[in-house]
Amino acid sequence: MRRAIALSARALGATAPNPVVGCVILDTAGGIAGEGWHHTAGGPHAEVHALRAAGPAARGGTAVVTLEPCNHTGRTGPCAQALIEAGVARVVHAVADPSPAAAGGAATLRAAGVDVESGLLAAEAEAVNIAWLTSVRRGRPYVRWKYAATLDGRIAAADGTSRWITSEHSRADVHRLRAEADAVVVGSGTLRADDPQLAVRGIPGAVQPLRVVVDSRARTAPGARVLDDAAPTLVAVGKDADTSHLTGVDTVRLPAADGRPGLDVAALLAELHARGVRSVLLEGGPTLAGAFVAAGAVDTVVGYLAPALLGAGPGALGPAGISTIAQALRLDVTDVARLGPDLRVTAVPAALQEK
Repeated sequence: MRRAIALSARALGATAPNPVVGCVILDTAGGIAGEGWHHTAGGPHAEVHALRAAGPAARGGTAVVTLEPCNHTGRTGPCAQALIEAGVARVVHAVADPSPAAAGGAATLRAAGVDVESGLLAAEAEAVNIAWLTSVRRGRPYVRWKYAATLDGRIAAADGTSRWITSEHSRADVHRLRAEADAVVVGSGTLRADDPQLAVRGIPGAVQPLRVVVDSRARTAPGARVLDDAAPTLVAVGKDADTSHLTGVDTVRLPAADGRPGLDVAALLAELHARGVRSVLLEGGPTLAGAFVAAGAVDTVVGYLAPALLGAGPGALGPAGISTIAQALRLDVTDVARLGPDLRVTAVPAALQEK
């Protein structure tokens, strides 16, 4: 199962709106006969790749798969039926499929006389597939907020300079996060201050995420780097914004947030979900991050902390609807790693961790 989980992770950022799935086929003696993973939406599922690799050795063997085999016909056939036709005697899957359209594969397999077990290394398999699982369970993309700051929490100096707070090691890791996301989101303030490109660099074969600019007044300049042809781009603007200078740019008009500046976060996430986005990397800036936190739409926080002090300058998080210490969004740290001179701290809201 750990091998199947590792295989599933190879396709992070490449399968939306489908899940990432890995599968290992064992022969009757318990040896590995074939393995595979779901490469891209519309292509063969993990079980099909693994069965093709195993060939006749799959008959009477065991399929170990990270997600319950699907039970429906979409762009490909049902994996439950493929396993039955291959003569697999036993299926062990980590996580039950929560989607109404595809669930039921385990019942179909059992009805055909296949021995089915569920729950093996479920937490590990779910962690890799958390974006898709969140999208099914909550009806919106999974959101990972990333920021880089000094140890005193500054994301830029008092004069606005911010390159580079963290090291090349941290910046390379950010490209990994981008490669694993379906969309990268920034606010108009960050766009004007830094003119980021937001494309994935240094990772061969990476699927470029959708670059999303949240720009309620449509102040994105036609020559902004985010509008180049390195990756697709969407500019989200207000209902009455003038977009005449953004000819040929994909734009969407969204309602204003209720009681705060900017666009409605829930409407933005609904639009991205409708476009097949299942995982979002929120890159900035503090105002937009505050809006996401206030909306309860941050699932994971990844902070890159540099061993430096500035003493003044903007903080990582803007107004988030928190006015007293009792309202603080408490986090559970799930990982701490050293990246060159920096620390990468990963944490999740405590309420989510409890679930």
